[in-house]
Amino acid sequence: MSIKQKIQRIIKTSLDNNNIDFDIDKIVIETPKEAKNGDYSTNIALMLTKILKDNPMNIASKIKDEIKDESIEKVEIAAPGFINIFLTKKVLLDEINKIITEDRNYGRNNYGNNEKINLEYVSANPTGTLHIGHGRGATYGDNLSRIMSFCGYDITREYYINDAGNQMNNLGISIKERYKELCGLECNLPEDGYHGKEIITIAKKIYDIYQDTKLNEDITYFKKEGLDILLDEIKKDLDRFRVNFDVFTSEQSLYDKGYVEKVLTSFQKNNNCYVDDDALWLKTSAYGDEKDRVIVKKDGNYTYLLPDIAYHVNKIERGYQKLIDVLGADHHGYINRLKGALEILGHDSSILDIEILQMVRLLRDGEEIKISKRTGKTITLNDLIDEVGINATRYFFASKSLDTQMDFDLGLAVKNSNDNPVYYVEYANARISSILKNYHKNIELKENYHTINEDIAYNIMNKLIRFEDTVISASIKKQPHIICNYVYDLASLFHSYYGAYKFITDDKEYTEERMLLLKAIKIVINNSLNLIGVIPNEVM
Repeated sequence: MSIKQKIQRIIKTSLDNNNIDFDIDKIVIETPKEAKNGDYSTNIALMLTKILKDNPMNIASKIKDEIKDESIEKVEIAAPGFINIFLTKKVLLDEINKIITEDRNYGRNNYGNNEKINLEYVSANPTGTLHIGHGRGATYGDNLSRIMSFCGYDITREYYINDAGNQMNNLGISIKERYKELCGLECNLPEDGYHGKEIITIAKKIYDIYQDTKLNEDITYFKKEGLDILLDEIKKDLDRFRVNFDVFTSEQSLYDKGYVEKVLTSFQKNNNCYVDDDALWLKTSAYGDEKDRVIVKKDGNYTYLLPDIAYHVNKIERGYQKLIDVLGADHHGYINRLKGALEILGHDSSILDIEILQMVRLLRDGEEIKISKRTGKTITLNDLIDEVGINATRYFFASKSLDTQMDFDLGLAVKNSNDNPVYYVEYANARISSILKNYHKNIELKENYHTINEDIAYNIMNKLIRFEDTVISASIKKQPHIICNYVYDLASLFHSYYGAYKFITDDKEYTEERMLLLKAIKIVINNSLNLIGVIPNEVM
């Protein structure tokens, strides 16, 4: 049970003792910005004002009188009706033992109650190498899956392979044209073809094995070869980036297994679409979309929306209670049409949550680095990792909310100074590791901590005890950057402590208690970083 959940129960007991019926989950527990307002605060009295038809200060006073728990040192009331709660120093210090005992499992909880969730992210078209935008989406999806799994959700990490449609035909054409070029023939790349160096590399692989014997092969052959090679490279790049998936689902398989036709038939059978200008339109405007959408074009080909609807129906039929998609900024208008389509088919659209990924700007010396995937002038995810490292790449991507455009400062990411946030956090871990290594003595956990009385130490303990609630908050809000903010603040508190006090002295009790505190800080730093895919260095 987290500290906020414990305080909720204490407040709930007080309400019950006052014969006030109120849902425990609606009791809001906040962390005040100023220490003078307590370790935690609740506005429950203000929430009850209309219900009880009483002054909030009077209500707060009645609730305060019934708050009795050994973990609480004192309770104060502040206008216009806030109840401020101060924890005992003992409950903070006792957390040291809990952290050390639980170690890597400290903060793990069952808030998600094993809810079955499908989390789809990256899903880059297998027509080229992963770029930095994919890297940001991969970081978010992987971090969210780590956080939600840590909170007791049953997470399936899924990658949707867009291996059907016109982009795959363009891939096959582009590879064949590059192959023809290697065979001494004229290369006629289409305007909407792919110009990246990876296309040339694939063509060369085919030529090195078969020379010119594949000239008579049609586009299907080159498309399959390109798909296999590029998807394999994508998987390798993601694995290097510490991003893995449980399931890879092929778009083509949805056609092969009849899911797409089944959905189309259902729309037509229930009069949910109509023909206009020789195209088939779906009536999504009746379900919250700004207009109806074409699902079958004039030429009889399906738009990308139809197989995507079939894919989401397939996921629902697999038994997921919640679907989370991480999509690019150009998909913002896609949300209502997809939700509308699910409603048409009789599904509750609230099952689907679409997180929109905003763009990344790479900066070097304050100047933006322009990229273009179509012309092949792009910075790949691998290029970025090679330049700044996996830890910096993942931390920087994780540190900003997904729905905001971010500037990735390459110079800052490699800077060995406190200006660099990932260096700053890793340095805290390395400092603690060095101190613990230098002491190198086995220490038993303490029944009581007698010498830890510095304000900064209590501030640190207050931060540590909030870790579980922070993780739960990040999972509820689907915002992994909350973990970044938390671990940075914790590192900052440690650095302040390090600069003001000695940890190893001639006083054995003093020293041992601080070694245990440092060990607890290190555990929480590492647990935080693990949730965002960062493996901190022990020596810097």
